[in-house]
Amino acid sequence: MNPIPEPVVSLIAALNKLPGIGPRSAERIALHLVQADSAVVKQLAEVMLHAREKIQFCATCGALTEKPTCPICTDTRRDSSLICVVERAVDILSVERSGTYRGKFHVLGGNISPLDGIEPEDLRIAELEKRLTHESVKEIVIALGTDVEGDATSFYLAKRLARKGLKISRIAYGLPAGSGLEFADELTLSRALEGRREMS
Repeated sequence: MNPIPEPVVSLIAALNKLPGIGPRSAERIALHLVQADSAVVKQLAEVMLHAREKIQFCATCGALTEKPTCPICTDTRRDSSLICVVERAVDILSVERSGTYRGKFHVLGGNISPLDGIEPEDLRIAELEKRLTHESVKEIVIALGTDVEGDATSFYLAKRLARKGLKISRIAYGLPAGSGLEFADELTLSRALEGRREMS
């Protein structure tokens, strides 16, 4: 017999579906919530619903935004000749945290994966091509993962988007900061060497 009441079991199962929350964390959060003040739990639920209702995808790049067009797309100080292609809207946050990129973005909405039934037409590639005809883009920076799907999608994009006057590059993948060579696998080392830059 399970000592945890059924409503709590259901809550644990729901929380466990969230990214980054394992069974133990889901149980701790659920038990905290059912013992918390009702007003606190109600406020949390309202904030979650409000965020879900207010947030939409940018009509231009696909980023998360409150308005039809996101602040990055409307920022005239950013380099509009440079577009960084990412898999998901949340990937923009990772690139922005680096503090080194000042161009625009384009969210694909996934990677090509025939095994999962995801073909090029299921992604936002046509929208990117449309941007290339309407905006004066000089470089596309592909910032997709290094798994099989990410590699395949990157090569596909490089071929499909190739045109005169447009540079297509891919971010270099190298060693994690503070890590030694003995901890790096061959692929990481290979990419670190290929993506090397001249030291001034």
